[in-house]
Amino acid sequence: MTDHRFTDEQRAGLYRAIHERRDVRSQFLPEPIAPQVLARLLKAAHHAPSVGFMQPWDFIVIDSLDLKRAVKALYEEANTEAANHYDGERAAQYRRLKLEGIVESPINLCITCDRQRGGPHVLGRNTMLDTDLFSTCLAVQNLWLAARAEGIGVGWVSIVDPAQLAETLRLPAHVYPLAYLCLGYVSEFLPRPELEIAGWRSRLPLEQLLHANTWEGALENEALLAALRNA
Repeated sequence: MTDHRFTDEQRAGLYRAIHERRDVRSQFLPEPIAPQVLARLLKAAHHAPSVGFMQPWDFIVIDSLDLKRAVKALYEEANTEAANHYDGERAAQYRRLKLEGIVESPINLCITCDRQRGGPHVLGRNTMLDTDLFSTCLAVQNLWLAARAEGIGVGWVSIVDPAQLAETLRLPAHVYPLAYLCLGYVSEFLPRPELEIAGWRSRLPLEQLLHANTWEGALENEALLAALRNA
């Protein structure tokens, strides 16, 4: 069998990027991202897989402080509303969390999904119409992992009304603002996700999320379970 594996060092780098990727909110530095570095990140995102090779993404690079402030205002409005979903100490804890770095990060990036890209009949999309959104998420993940390898932090700002964001960014009606990202070099990458450190949520044990053949089937592959415990 032909060995198509990467070298041990290359594989270690890939898995390191996966495990050390963080959603950054509080650690951004003002240092600019060099154009050639940003170009590599965008190219990595553009090389994501997509159903029917539709490539539904576009990338809006935002460095205007005025525009950042406009998006920050949208965030503040949505965040105030979101806080009302919690009561007592949970509400107080929510309000203490810093959940964006819109103004602090040197670059904001909106990755959009053109829901008409590829025409009315895209190969592989006939039964799952949201595969354009799924495909665009893969572009986000590609960029995020490449950014971690470059030492650049990424934060996804999801607490914003998409219709208001689309209006602010002057998007066509058929283009959806899937991910609003903050990008920049950081003072540190936290050892664990920030929400886990803050006590908001913990990572679920993978063993509890595994099934065998059907949802009801319990995984009894002891060799796999042992490998997971030792991974």
